[in-house]
Amino acid sequence: MTSYRGSESNGRLSVVYSFPHAIGAPGIGWTAWNQVTELVAAGHEVHLVSASVARPIPGLASDRRVLQRGRVRIPHRAVGRDRAFAFHDRIGAELVRRVRPDVVHTWPLAAERTLRAAAEVGAPGLREAPNTHTAHAYQVVAEECARLGVELPADASHAANAAHLAREEREWAAAAAVLAPSDAVARSFVARGHDPERILRHRYGARSDGAPAAPRRSDDPPVVLFLGRVEPRKGLHHALRAWAGSRLRDSGRFVVHGDPIPTYAAVLAPLLDQPGVEMRGFTRDPGAALAAADVLVLPTVEEGSALVTYEAQLAGCVPLVSTAAGAYLDDGVHGLLHEPGDVDALRAQFDLLADHPEEFARMSAAAAAHAPELSWEAAGRSLVAAYRAAIARRGGAVHAVAE
Repeated sequence: MTSYRGSESNGRLSVVYSFPHAIGAPGIGWTAWNQVTELVAAGHEVHLVSASVARPIPGLASDRRVLQRGRVRIPHRAVGRDRAFAFHDRIGAELVRRVRPDVVHTWPLAAERTLRAAAEVGAPGLREAPNTHTAHAYQVVAEECARLGVELPADASHAANAAHLAREEREWAAAAAVLAPSDAVARSFVARGHDPERILRHRYGARSDGAPAAPRRSDDPPVVLFLGRVEPRKGLHHALRAWAGSRLRDSGRFVVHGDPIPTYAAVLAPLLDQPGVEMRGFTRDPGAALAAADVLVLPTVEEGSALVTYEAQLAGCVPLVSTAAGAYLDDGVHGLLHEPGDVDALRAQFDLLADHPEEFARMSAAAAAHAPELSWEAAGRSLVAAYRAAIARRGGAVHAVAE
């Protein structure tokens, strides 16, 4: 395939997508895999450069794997993370100059050269923001840890790292726009002085197995589920404090799936030792955990747009989440929101579940009916709309793609 400057005659975009990790791996690798998969499924020409591929994507226009030889995936630490990211960035920039795409989509820490190359060829270079502004994230997490007396490991993802922050600031400066998957992310960038016009909203999604959400038995005790990393940032301590004073404690179950970091485990120990609380550890089947629960609690203090909040709704599991979780829902319709750290509000929501389970049955049905808007297909349309907005703002014409 070749691309050339022309009019938007067929609606098809040429995209260079740069992801400096294993695409298809858990976490952000899964997010990136779904984005690229939906772009390809929608008929766009996608040139992918990734560190390696954990899950293949058929139909790519080109597929460059920077840290993979045959089936062997080379870990970043084998060459040094910073060196690996820098090498990836150079490869991405070379690809942009060769392909001359309509739009360039990059991810953190390996994007600066690639974004500058996008500007050289007249394509909008976009930088994904999977979390809030990094300085904001560092500050919020540090303050929460200080309140708890918890020290994060030096290699924790949200432990302050001045060099990484400086690199990200250069990337944001080089980008035509930042891709924000939630209002919480967008607000954090604006609060740090970014031009709102350079923040493009899109969203993430979830994949359904096609089975309808299982109805909850009215005679079963209500089940509250926490599912995720057990670290101060996710706010499990707030949920357990709310549980301690709620009427639900005497009639329900609070199931925790995840492994705590050691310094946080000591803080949680007395909170976990109360009626109804079950510490289960990490699960390889989050879908089953969601299907068995009535509500998902995620009182996070900092987040991008937690995929588990999408997955919960598909399972008919009602999200009780903080406004920082980046959930795609209407408060009181598909779930209930509270401000980060508002234990009283979360306790009142637990009491509501204890006293009025019919309200949660209504929200469960609404959440499950919300499924088409929560899909990765819908997220793909949102992402393409952001691409087109960036192209229009740059005053560029979309390439016509010739077979």
